[in-house]
Formats: sequence, structure tokens, C-alpha cells
Amino acid sequence: MELQIIDAQGASTTTMSASDEIFGREYNEALIHQVVVAYQANGRAGNRAQKTRAEVRHSTKKPWKQKGTGNARAGMTSSPIWRGGGRAFASRVDENFTHKINRKMYRAGMAAILSQLVREDRLHVVESFAIDAPKTKLVAGALKGMGVSDVLIVMDTIDNNVYLAARNLPHLAVVAAHNVDPVSLLAFNRVLLTKAAIAKIEESYK
Repeated sequence: MELQIIDAQGASTTTMSASDEIFGREYNEALIHQVVVAYQANGRAGNRAQKTRAEVRHSTKKPWKQKGTGNARAGMTSSPIWRGGGRAFASRVDENFTHKINRKMYRAGMAAILSQLVREDRLHVVESFAIDAPKTKLVAGALKGMGVSDVLIVMDTIDNNVYLAARNLPHLAVVAAHNVDPVSLLAFNRVLLTKAAIAKIEESYK
């Protein structure tokens, strides 16, 4: 398939050939959902921990006698239904949140996302993206000239000037082609890829 290449003013200048397998795949909502959920789950640190009723600080003395007070029966203050008591099913640090997803499924899901971005006219290609100095004003001006905002810039290799200049802008991120992920592709309104990044993505997902 053919992808439009835009210039610094956002006008279409020429086209480039791209893989139909990656940029012309049918939309598969179930697969995309599975890929996104697995990516987010596998990124969890798994470092949360809660205390059981055996681990909280408490007295083993019976709070009040069993009968005659009108209160519900209580054995000790560590009960999960008491304020300051332990958790009934406490989270542990060794809890495993990982989801297994096959490499072929992941690549197909990424291709489906990229293809949908092309269909929705949210994916733009440029010959290259570079600035002379690491200044936020230069990046903001370049993107304003192209008429894009809330954008993910995907490059073949990270340009240090672009990376440093983009850090101070909200709704903007810069990633290398080999580090692009499904959540970032869906989170931004626009995706701007360099021509060299297209080649890297095609090499990674072929």
C-alpha cells in the first residue's frame, strides 16, 4: 500500500510503498484488546503488599465478654471487619500478574493498530524529523507547522535534540521504532513516523 509523506507545512508531497501486512491489515478489536491488556499487565511491578490478621499489630485479649453486652461476638481486634484489622485476602509481593501472549499475536495486534491509524488518517510520515538545538520552541514550531498536536513521534533512532526539547511539552512523546508499544500508539491522537522508522517497523514485524 501507499503512505502519504508530508512536508514541514503538513502538505502531502509524495508517497512511499509500505507493507500491506503491517499497514493494511483488517481491524481486530478482540486481538487489540488482548494485546493492550497483556502489555499493561506485564508492566506491573508486583510490589504491593498488605498485612493479614496475623501480621497487624494487635492484642490477643478478647475485647469484651461473649454474652450480655449487646455487641456482636468478637475474639480479637485483628479481625478483618475491624478498623485496623488485617486483610482477609491480603495481596502479596510475589503475586504474578503476567499474561502470556504469543509473538505472532503481538505482531498481528500491533499491525492491526497501525493499519487502523492509517484508515483514520491519524498516522503521518515524514522524510526525517530533526532540529538544530534542544529547544522546546523549535519542536513546538515544527509540529505547529505540520498541523499536528497530541502526537507520538516515532524515529528509527532517538535524536538527542528532539528528545530533550520534547520533554517539556505535554501530550508529546518521542520513542525509537523498536520501543514503540500498543498503549502509546492508542493513547495519542496522532502518530508521526519518519521514513526510516517505517523500515525499522517493517523489519521488526515482518
